[in-house]
Amino acid sequence: MPEQLEAEPVAAAVLFGDRLELARRFTANLAAHGEERGLIGPLELPRLWTRHILNSAIAAPFFTGRAVDVGSGAGLPGLVLAIARPDVDWTLIEPMERRTQWLSEQVDELALENVTVARMRGEEWPHGRVFDVATARAVSALRTLLPFTAPLVRPGGKLVFLKGANVAAEIDAAAKQVRKYGLEDVSVEVVGEGLLEEPTRVFLATVAR
Repeated sequence: MPEQLEAEPVAAAVLFGDRLELARRFTANLAAHGEERGLIGPLELPRLWTRHILNSAIAAPFFTGRAVDVGSGAGLPGLVLAIARPDVDWTLIEPMERRTQWLSEQVDELALENVTVARMRGEEWPHGRVFDVATARAVSALRTLLPFTAPLVRPGGKLVFLKGANVAAEIDAAAKQVRKYGLEDVSVEVVGEGLLEEPTRVFLATVAR
């Protein structure tokens, strides 16, 4: 028997407000096509809302101006955040063609006018330090993530990464990269307690120079 899509949690309405219908449509599309297109694993449907959609959306208040999601994959967190924050200009960077095709399809279907999809690796970005915020989720450990995200962010801009329970150890292991890329105010904020079943750990830093 195929896995059933998780029922929509009450928190979805809180996080998406008048954009909830768009979030529902994206979640339904991901549930219907995500596994066959290699975007999500076969066991994700019963926790798609809580583990992926709301886990991404809870970080929406951290973003402003022009933002980039590096390694966007299925659109987690970039497409979810673009739905939740239509006032932010989003660029989704993803190197795999089948994933960029998916992202572009969703942008068109959901009429997301605040999203640009770029097929490339983060280190191939040709336009310099133009972003106010860079984000990533489930891409790699900090010491390998920082070299292809921090150089995209203007001085004074922010890094906002959605991380797992071992984020403190990742920060320790990335001390050299934190210094190299001039990061300040490095911290971890746990968001969503009391609202989400699984609160989200958010790595925060300012790109000071």
